[in-house]
Amino acid sequence: MLFYLIIVAVAAIDQISKYKIRSILSVGESMPFYKDFISFTYYQNTGAAGSTLQGWARYLGILAIIIVAVIFYYWKKGRIQGVLKQAGAALLVGGAIGNGIERLLFGKVTDFIVFRSGNGVMNLADLAINLGVVLFVLDMFVSYRHKLVRNHKAIE
Repeated sequence: MLFYLIIVAVAAIDQISKYKIRSILSVGESMPFYKDFISFTYYQNTGAAGSTLQGWARYLGILAIIIVAVIFYYWKKGRIQGVLKQAGAALLVGGAIGNGIERLLFGKVTDFIVFRSGNGVMNLADLAINLGVVLFVLDMFVSYRHKLVRNHKAIE
């Protein structure tokens, strides 16, 4: 149940935040959000992360559907086990749905979050996808460590 709740929450919060940005700012307009660390700049991205693949939004929307379907397939088969992996998968699906909706409906994604580091403009779906990947990688390290400990105990 938590898996589905995370998906719905991520997709809904992402869509609401994008709607708010579109209603408050004009494209290219900026406003500070949290001191000098985060600002909001409304940008319309017709491509992928880092403004790559410009003009491919609809194809990336179809790719999002495929990714969501694959994750649901493995979820239903019971192949996504453990809290980290399940939370990571839910974040990936929620983010893919959030960006996929805009790509398929509008042919572009609303980006608006700018960190002081200046590494591009993002949205909440992008952040959820990134966090999902981090949780998957963390799960891999934890699983590998448990495997090493089991193998070491078996040798003793």
